[in-house]
Amino acid sequence: MKLKEFVEKYGGPYSKMLGIDLKKGNDDEICKWLLAAILYSKPIRESSATRTYQCFEKDDVLTPKEIIETGWDGLVSILDEGGYTRYDFSTANRLLGIFGNLQKNYEGKLSKLYDLASDGKDLETRLRSLGKGVGDTTVSIFLRDMREIWPKASPTPSPLVKMAMKEIGIKNLDETARKERVSVISLETALMRLAKDFIKKGKVIKITA
Repeated sequence: MKLKEFVEKYGGPYSKMLGIDLKKGNDDEICKWLLAAILYSKPIRESSATRTYQCFEKDDVLTPKEIIETGWDGLVSILDEGGYTRYDFSTANRLLGIFGNLQKNYEGKLSKLYDLASDGKDLETRLRSLGKGVGDTTVSIFLRDMREIWPKASPTPSPLVKMAMKEIGIKNLDETARKERVSVISLETALMRLAKDFIKKGKVIKITA
């Protein structure tokens, strides 16, 4: 399969799949995406993370204030409903810490965190400082979809994306995206799925540029 064909088939951004409109650039939508990115960062099936996010959406628990007010027991209940049972207790703790710090330090606004960041590295440092649960993988997933609206967003590829890049022989994401005439967001998303759903599972699929 040609790389461009693979990207067109598997490169749909997670945020778009969830109906999160990041192009609006408002804090409610960006906060939804951070919540989703935290859920997707665990070594769990994409479908389970998607279903869990949809449970948060159904219960209208999508802002820092709503997450904090829901409390630990309520968060565990939502996580369990979505099938996030393996990580329910620890994730509930982390969500309370992360969004509590966002509320405390940035008035609950990720746009304020972004505006205060001096550059891309500082942006990543500020995101990680929100608390345990926002590590390198979460930052990479979150900033991947934020590239279109946050010029400072230029995340280091996650380990899964690096695995797929090595498998195909890609050295630079931006250059490859330009060459294939696809968005770098779609390329990176497709590579993440290639590693997670094919390479790690031993499924053979030949991708050529």
